[in-house]
Amino acid sequence: MMMMSRCFLWLVLLNHVGGAILESQAPHRELQAYRDCPGCTTTTTTSASSVSALHYDPDLKDVNIVATYSDHHGNIRLGSVKMGHLSSSWLFDNPLRPNTNPSSQLVIPQDSFQNDSTRMEENAATYSTTNQSGETDNHFPHMEFTSPAKLKRQSLRQERRAQRTLDLIQHDKESDHQMQEAAIHKSITFENSVVGKYSIWRRDYESPNADAILKLMRDQIIMAKAYSHIAKSKNATNLYLFLMQQSRENQRVLGKATSDADLPSRALEQAKAMGHALSLAKDELYDCHELAKKFRAMLQSTERNVDGLKKKGTFLIQLAAKTFPKPLHCLSLQLAADYFLLGFNEEEDGVKKDAKFEDPSLYHYAIFSDNVLATSVVVNSTVLNAKEPEKHVFHIVTDKLNFAAMKMWFRVNAPTDATIQVENINDFKWLNSSYCSVLRQLESARLKEYYFKANHPSSISAGADNLKYRNPKYLSMLNHLRFYLPEVYPKLDKILFLDDDIVVQKDLAPLWEVDMQGKVNGAVETCKESFHRFDKYLNFSNPKISENFDAGACGWAFGMNMFDLREWRKRNITGIYHYWQDMNEDRTLWKLGSLPPGLITFYNLTYAMERSWHVLGLGYDPALNQTAIENAAVVHYNGNYKPWLGLAFAKYKPYWSKYVEYDNPYLRLCNINE
Repeated sequence: MMMMSRCFLWLVLLNHVGGAILESQAPHRELQAYRDCPGCTTTTTTSASSVSALHYDPDLKDVNIVATYSDHHGNIRLGSVKMGHLSSSWLFDNPLRPNTNPSSQLVIPQDSFQNDSTRMEENAATYSTTNQSGETDNHFPHMEFTSPAKLKRQSLRQERRAQRTLDLIQHDKESDHQMQEAAIHKSITFENSVVGKYSIWRRDYESPNADAILKLMRDQIIMAKAYSHIAKSKNATNLYLFLMQQSRENQRVLGKATSDADLPSRALEQAKAMGHALSLAKDELYDCHELAKKFRAMLQSTERNVDGLKKKGTFLIQLAAKTFPKPLHCLSLQLAADYFLLGFNEEEDGVKKDAKFEDPSLYHYAIFSDNVLATSVVVNSTVLNAKEPEKHVFHIVTDKLNFAAMKMWFRVNAPTDATIQVENINDFKWLNSSYCSVLRQLESARLKEYYFKANHPSSISAGADNLKYRNPKYLSMLNHLRFYLPEVYPKLDKILFLDDDIVVQKDLAPLWEVDMQGKVNGAVETCKESFHRFDKYLNFSNPKISENFDAGACGWAFGMNMFDLREWRKRNITGIYHYWQDMNEDRTLWKLGSLPPGLITFYNLTYAMERSWHVLGLGYDPALNQTAIENAAVVHYNGNYKPWLGLAFAKYKPYWSKYVEYDNPYLRLCNINE
């Protein structure tokens, strides 16, 4: 009975081992293939009790195992192998277990990383082989030996797959985030008020411009002129007359219209009639070469006209900037008339000079101007923003022509607490041609020719810069009196110079506490990157300039300048000014009036103040930073677009006009209003 049981065991082992040997004889590429089997898809684990019963027994190592297999011709063959030659990892079926499920007879070798991936489990599972008849119904459990190198490769492959998956997920997240940000930005910046076409191919979405018909009719006139020229050259008289008639009719309909709303109701019909005329001309006269030549000639003619209009516009702007407006002229006349009619001129002779005029402990301002209204705005804005207005003293110097008007204005409109001194520049007897270089140069006939004939047509052709430089105001002594401050105010130690085109928005008293570090002039620098440096104002091709000054030195601005008069006297600044002004008698060192000699005179003697003290450009730059303007202590309307002229920028004018007393009787009388 014992013998029979052992034989039965051998026969069972024979079947299983035979199947394994049969599989070992299969081609190598077939072993590497992964195939699904019914048992593999349903069986993934084996019970612990079953596995323990099937483990390899070392005591049976000398037992011979006979295996049957079929060769490549299909013949049945026998083979034997000792149990000891098999790996200890082999498992065997136990035929004595009656309740063994056929599917549980399949053995699945588990890798160390098997639980990480379902794909790995399927690849590592045992597969079925074909039986002798080639059918796939009978399945033989087997074992596949996996080397450590292969396991390592599989592990690395799995890691690369996982890393690639993470990279793709991360890339998708980043792409989604970028698309979301782009969509948000586009929704914020989207401008739906722009009138345009959704698509050039879809007329349904076309939104016609407000001047579409106007532009069409103007273009038709241009085309009609071109075709009429060709018609005339080819003696097509009737067509020529027809085109000229339609062109004149188009021009009559257009009139002074600036948009389609200004056109008469018959404009569209006229455009259609002109279109018909152009169609006839095209059919009869179209010549690409002739049209191109005509359009080229028309373009050149138009460019010449544009250049002429630009020069004319430049001249008119300069003329408007130099012209004294009629309301301001009226104001000066009314004030001067009342000054003499009321006898104020006689009272001035017996008036003693106020002690405050020479008190160095007070805040002194110097304003040199012939514009009554502009000077009043400077004084009013300074006093209204001062914390201690009673300590502020204004020294106003004007010319003989406007002295009476200036005196009258500040007599009847004097600030409540501040002190005002008005002087006539003609009373400064020491200021004569023997001492002052500018006055001496004005006596030159050649200089008079240069400056006082700037409006001659021959001067216009020289361009905008030439007209600007040849403005006679730059030789006015009111413009050059700033270089004689110690002589004008010999008892003062410090004085703040203000132009008449500025507006004060904050208390300026802290400027007297600024340590200027031994410098003479305190000013705000105007250079930004390569702009407003010395080479913009001075002629560095002249060795007198290039050998003494740095072309890249930063420029600064007149308009609000703190002058230390003690340092001025110590360094003889006025003498330096005279030297360079005499050197420039032939205008080879610089062209423009008082700023270039100022840059030279105070070279290396200028203290750079904070930019918030003085913001410039309200008279020429429409794109200034609004916040900088509102936070500035002083805003400066330097340029041609002064706030009292019709040329002024509308958005900048309120900063100036809020300090104008428009309810003043003199202003109402001369029709000066907002």
